[in-house]
Amino acid sequence: FILKLPQGYDTPAGEAGKRLSGGEKQRVAIARMMLKNAPIVILDEATAFTDPENEEKLQQSIAALTKGKTLLVIAHRLSTIQTADQIVVLQAGEILAKGTQEELLVNCPLYQKMWKLHIGAKHWAVSQGRKEDVSYV
Repeated sequence: FILKLPQGYDTPAGEAGKRLSGGEKQRVAIARMMLKNAPIVILDEATAFTDPENEEKLQQSIAALTKGKTLLVIAHRLSTIQTADQIVVLQAGEILAKGTQEELLVNCPLYQKMWKLHIGAKHWAVSQGRKEDVSYV
């Protein structure tokens, strides 16, 4: 997509930002993170604009490129954090629970509910806009 910009890689960042989609801006930010090679990486909603088909590939790339680094991930999409060493569940700005995915699924009712909704969202289907064609979990 960079090559489609008027000046390609030489397009000024501010000018390019006005022309980029949310997903393209995200990819540029992740590329910058990879090039910086910092020992601590903070990702805030890194996959928010990623379609489900590319999310797993992006997560694999991030995992490979952050190996041996401290990675702090802020996410609403639970598939982004399910393999984290530690997940912190916040509610109203307070820590409600923390642990691994498995621990939270056993010990945290809010996380259990969020996970069920996340899994259910993967199965939602809307077909031709008819109410009876919409399924919710």
